[in-house]
Amino acid sequence: MYPSETAREAEVGGVGARPRPQGGFELWSWYFMRVSGVVLLFLAVFHLLWMHWVIGLSNITFDTIVERWTGPLGPFWRVYDLALLVFALTHGMNGARWVINDYVHRRGWNLTLKTALGVLYALLMLMGAYVIFTFQAPSALVTP
Repeated sequence: MYPSETAREAEVGGVGARPRPQGGFELWSWYFMRVSGVVLLFLAVFHLLWMHWVIGLSNITFDTIVERWTGPLGPFWRVYDLALLVFALTHGMNGARWVINDYVHRRGWNLTLKTALGVLYALLMLMGAYVIFTFQAPSALVTP
């Protein structure tokens, strides 16, 4: 082992551990990853259990989503799906930003990739939120 690797392992508490940032945006980003990971665990497990076991995998169709979003619990499901979108997309994009910081050391490329990532994040978030909030069932599917 190189002396610098041994020193880094002692500093961060083991092989592969990421040191906690000292402050600012990176510290909040570090905390967000831990909190959002726990939140996502509950959101994703509930989603998996509800959609696969309660509704049934073979019963999931467009009509299922129409009923879910337009029924009496429609506002709850829309907020739930929005929370799942926000936490999952932000968690994933923050992780990708960390990967860019870890492996792209040229300042210009680093900035270019993180800018592209930010634009992709904004585009996907806007598209997802737009669909969740403006979705209306086709008139043929609405039961009188």
